[in-house]
Amino acid sequence: METIEQTTKQMDDMDEASAVKALAALAQAQRLRAFRALVAAGPSGLTPGVMAEQLAVAPSALSFHVKELSHSGLVSAEARGRNLIYRASFDHMTALLGYLTAHCCQGQPCEVSSLAECLDC
Repeated sequence: METIEQTTKQMDDMDEASAVKALAALAQAQRLRAFRALVAAGPSGLTPGVMAEQLAVAPSALSFHVKELSHSGLVSAEARGRNLIYRASFDHMTALLGYLTAHCCQGQPCEVSSLAECLDC
């Protein structure tokens, strides 16, 4: 379970340039769908073949979109044997959300829900 200190550090780790890069990567329908699929898959991630099938997109198009998400830090890829496993970077996603909400509630501290609670679903 994340602590408030860990969440605060993640917010501090995100700068404006990184936030813009991540938001730009998500500002395209196919990339947003791909990222949401990886978030839904959780820590186990998805192979490119499974993702392409789920999203009804050509593997070459998917590769292009996932590369953009990867360059933004929102997605990681791990070679496992002959396959790649794509995963959402929950730390980067949490940092982006923290950056976007850092000054919400008229500058008053807000209760931040734990990413661990989400992953337990």
